Amino acid sequence: MGGDLRFEISQNAYIKLVLHALKHRTSAVNGVLLGRISGSNDVIEIAESVPLFHSSIGLLPQLEISLLLIEEYYAAKGLSIVGYFHANERFDDYDVVGVAKNIADHISRSFPHAALLLLDHRKLEALPKRKDRSPVVELYTRETSKNWKLAGSDGSSQLTMKEPSANVVMLDFISSEKWQDVVDFDDHLDDISKDWLNPNLFK
Repeated sequence: MGGDLRFEISQNAYIKLVLHALKHRTSAVNGVLLGRISGSNDVIEIAESVPLFHSSIGLLPQLEISLLLIEEYYAAKGLSIVGYFHANERFDDYDVVGVAKNIADHISRSFPHAALLLLDHRKLEALPKRKDRSPVVELYTRETSKNWKLAGSDGSSQLTMKEPSANVVMLDFISSEKWQDVVDFDDHLDDISKDWLNPNLFK
């Protein structure tokens, strides 16, 4: 693949991550992105996402367990971990903080073209008024210097929605408080009857 990466995220993967952040508005939350490289057009397709944590966000044992379970399950479906999602605790914090960088670095060792998606609270808050079709997340990619750089400002790497109406669908889910149904690995580790795959979230 070339230096400029193109990512395409599916509606369900995208909405699940944002709902997870809305469920835990006063906490930092994170998740992983699952996908594959499309051989035909050199696009990294993000087909799925898994919410990780809202309380034990920086604890290594829980992270390692969750990543192993996720990798094993999705490998059978032809998907691998292709990126990381993070929402900062503070509404006005738009920096890639240490824990986000460390986990994204870890993922990039296995998948060098990994994406780091950071929730933009301003875009999310403005969404009901603006009816914008662009994602409410910012895309960061890892440079050869190992720094994470905000993509798109120079026309380089970019993130697009697979379904252009994803934000409209997401607003419907938000208005019906669907975010209450999201299960992450913190929930699963507290109560294993809670399914981190969220099989019924979009039914």
